[in-house]
Amino acid sequence: MTANYVARETGFAMDDWEHGDRTTNEAFAPVETYADRLDELLAGIRSLGFETIDVWSAHLSPDWATDEHVAIARETLDRHGLRVATYAAWVGPSNVDRACELALGLGTTLIGGGISGEPAALVPTLLERGVRIGIENHPERTPAEVLAKIERGGGTLGATVDTGWWGTQGYDAGRAIEDLGEHVLHVHLKDVGAVGDPHETCRWGEGVVPIEGCVHALRRLGYAGAITVEHEPEDRDPTEECRAMLAELRGWLA
Repeated sequence: MTANYVARETGFAMDDWEHGDRTTNEAFAPVETYADRLDELLAGIRSLGFETIDVWSAHLSPDWATDEHVAIARETLDRHGLRVATYAAWVGPSNVDRACELALGLGTTLIGGGISGEPAALVPTLLERGVRIGIENHPERTPAEVLAKIERGGGTLGATVDTGWWGTQGYDAGRAIEDLGEHVLHVHLKDVGAVGDPHETCRWGEGVVPIEGCVHALRRLGYAGAITVEHEPEDRDPTEECRAMLAELRGWLA
């Protein structure tokens, strides 16, 4: 996922997520330099062996993306042979229409991110656009909280499982996958150093999330969607760790 590089524009000296989000938006918003910046980012990701990605909203935001940005993104993705699994954005009533347009422009019908406001308020636009949202668990402490939102979505909502955030909340991520069951639309496979704050990602196997067990739970569930390698360290380039984790994941799935 392109959000693995949240700290890149800070020189991998990120104070907090807001710092990384802000500097990334500032770097990618100017359309005059967008093609070069995106090409460099996607070329690096493709060189690691990834064929499918999640596009993070700071790299193509509802707040500033023009049709020209979208056309550049589509051309760059195609040139590097990358498909888009989800558009990773936080969505609410004020931006849902544009978020849907951007997702479709990237070639996906799935938004994977958090939602704000009443879930039912998003339904008319999602139905009209033919887009679904996989709610990414961040504040939710149990799968029941996610399911309660999904139930108000009229079939347009499901779950994007963020295993790292289940770890932060102290909830077994493998169990969360089983609890969410058929509602799992997408997966962010991430480890974190400890339960509770701060939410700090780490190399799989170095934290508190049973990553391999989560993969086995997905297989038992019959999940056939994308599994995202997620790792967003604040103080270093995650490239080589992501390369190693991709190989590890492919081994588990073999």
